[in-house]
Amino acid sequence: MSDWLGARTGAAPERLRERVAHWVSRLDAPEAVRDGLARAATDALDAVVAHDGDRSVALDLLAADALITLALLHQAEHHPEDLGRYAEQLVAVPLEPTRR
Repeated sequence: MSDWLGARTGAAPERLRERVAHWVSRLDAPEAVRDGLARAATDALDAVVAHDGDRSVALDLLAADALITLALLHQAEHHPEDLGRYAEQLVAVPLEPTRR
């Protein structure tokens, strides 16, 4: 995954690249690139939702967005005919209600 990821994030700001790499590195087991990126995005978003809500998690929110975008990009590059179906699957994942 690291070669593919590095080739697509090289122009991103360094702190964002590092945060994306952080979330990818936390995956328990090797997964297919697309699914690993989606799992890392979910983990990052879960951390944002669980946080008290100050700006300190802004970078994790940006990383979650980047990771989902990268998962969709991987799908588009490898199986563009299934991109719509895959995007619908990602949207269908239930999220915990936000804390107040």
